[in-house]
Amino acid sequence: MTPGNPTEEPGTVVETVRELSGDFLTAVDRLMPQLSASADIPTAAQLEELIDSPATMLFVARLLPAGTIVGMLTLVMYRIPTGLSAVIEDVVVDEAARGSGAGASLVRAALEEAERRGARHVDLTSRPSREAANRLYARLGFEQRATNVYRFALH
Repeated sequence: MTPGNPTEEPGTVVETVRELSGDFLTAVDRLMPQLSASADIPTAAQLEELIDSPATMLFVARLLPAGTIVGMLTLVMYRIPTGLSAVIEDVVVDEAARGSGAGASLVRAALEEAERRGARHVDLTSRPSREAANRLYARLGFEQRATNVYRFALH
């Protein structure tokens, strides 16, 4: 992992994951069940695929001074005929670190990267029951869109 820009949240630093490490794998094992009770924890090979893909960037938030990974986020970017699309996915902050600013730091880092790479906007979705997350996104400038989201289940 390489350090990203220091965030404005005191005691939090965001990094881009560039290679697998023991502390990252441990963090994924701890954070994934907090993100989704039904999703499988990704294997090391699946995480390597994410890291190696030019379409995805994994960010982690560390609390200082210990440097413990307390959150992660995935930024997905892909080109379509109307331009470069950016989507924030799978944002999770450890329950014990919520309110520390780690979530805001992660989202800001993803927004900066999307802007740096030329995206005109960044989308994300969040369940209404995630009230704190929805307040965070509104506070950071996200606007709720009047659109329908559809899903076709393949499995």
